[in-house]
Amino acid sequence: MTPADQQSQPQSASTPTVRYVAPPGGFISAFYHSSVGKKMIVAVTGIILILFVVGHLLGNLQIFLGPDWINGYSQHLRDLGPLLWLIRIVLLATVLMHIYFTILLAIENRRARPEPYVDRDYVKASWASRHMVVSGLVVLAFIIFHLLHFTARKFNPQFPLLKLDPLNRYDVYSMMVYGFENVYVSIFYVIGLFLLTLHLTHGSSSFFQSLGLNDRKLTPRLALGGRIFAWLLFAGYTSIPVAILLGLIKPAQQL
Repeated sequence: MTPADQQSQPQSASTPTVRYVAPPGGFISAFYHSSVGKKMIVAVTGIILILFVVGHLLGNLQIFLGPDWINGYSQHLRDLGPLLWLIRIVLLATVLMHIYFTILLAIENRRARPEPYVDRDYVKASWASRHMVVSGLVVLAFIIFHLLHFTARKFNPQFPLLKLDPLNRYDVYSMMVYGFENVYVSIFYVIGLFLLTLHLTHGSSSFFQSLGLNDRKLTPRLALGGRIFAWLLFAGYTSIPVAILLGLIKPAQQL
């Protein structure tokens, strides 16, 4: 049969026709719908949140330097005015995006292996990696409570009683002390930070994998550095309520 005859032959009805249907919206939509794109979004939003966590810690640690330092830091933030609210909105959007795409990736992973394992092999999968979504949602609840507690000044009847400091600034120093003197608040705070730390320990490894860094020697070292960094953050944040509960930091105002 000649090539011309082959072209003239009708196609069988049973022969499938494979067509590539590009997702609407072009590159952005394709990136959004791809697994690699979702992982990159989770990684980038994670970096933004880590930078905020570090900056927030450096600000809070000023409580060990005395009322003037922490109150001055807080006043500088208030002086930002609308910019401060813009930063808060961006951070909130980043948190929501991070959680949303993490959940999408978790759903994709479950669909990829619908059959449950008879013998679950958790040698490579740590507790943190297997519970990223749950721990992330608990951390979100902790963040909401933390904002309501210290930013909106809720849940503590002593906060409205605080007067301005000698420089007419809100006494954040005393507010933090009275806030963490509540044992239950401090325990919840430490639990939230513990889950956040587990989240970061796994996230550090996933971040380098998302960037394609799968070198057998370099990747484990970077992951180890990420885990050490996460636990240093935990130690820094928890040092504040622990010092207050031990009586090492006392309020500037006696109520």
